[in-house]
Amino acid sequence: MKKIAFILSIALVGFSFSCKEVKKETQEAGEEIEATVNDMKEDMEAEMNEKTMTIALEPKSDTNVKGEITFTQKDGQVIMMATLTGLTTGEHAIHIHETADCSSADGKSAGGHWNPTFEPHGKWGAAEGYHKGDIGNFTADAEGNGKIEFSTDKWCIGCEDETKNIIGKGVIVHQGVDDFTTQPTGDAGGRVSCAGIIQ
Repeated sequence: MKKIAFILSIALVGFSFSCKEVKKETQEAGEEIEATVNDMKEDMEAEMNEKTMTIALEPKSDTNVKGEITFTQKDGQVIMMATLTGLTTGEHAIHIHETADCSSADGKSAGGHWNPTFEPHGKWGAAEGYHKGDIGNFTADAEGNGKIEFSTDKWCIGCEDETKNIIGKGVIVHQGVDDFTTQPTGDAGGRVSCAGIIQ
């Protein structure tokens, strides 16, 4: 009888140990699955937050200035890449303006500089203040071709923060140079090209 009890006791211990091992393995497998699911969710969220849009610049003010702008949102940054043709040689200002309306011949339908935080006009990043649309200047070569690349975490594509959201705004290329001082435009001259930032 004692022998049977001893054998049963060993069997129960073995069974208990086996159950603990199974439980431990199940828990570890569950943790691995949860980690994999979380990684997949993070990847999906990152992909959903990655956005790209391309818009066309059209000539204004009796010029032939046209081009293309691509906005890419990734890792909390928006990168703007613009290429233009038909410019006069030298420096030109480029800004984001209040509306996506490029209907007028002179581009003035796009309104003034986009300035949702009500700052003075200035050079991007200046301590004295600057508009969210104050991109700055770029140079056109002897053939009238120009390129500019700009990156910031102060913009977003279609987010709910209206102090950052560039959708519904316009891009204006100017005939002249932004002096970063004259209020509220930087004395950049006529509007030679316009594009609406519309999805």
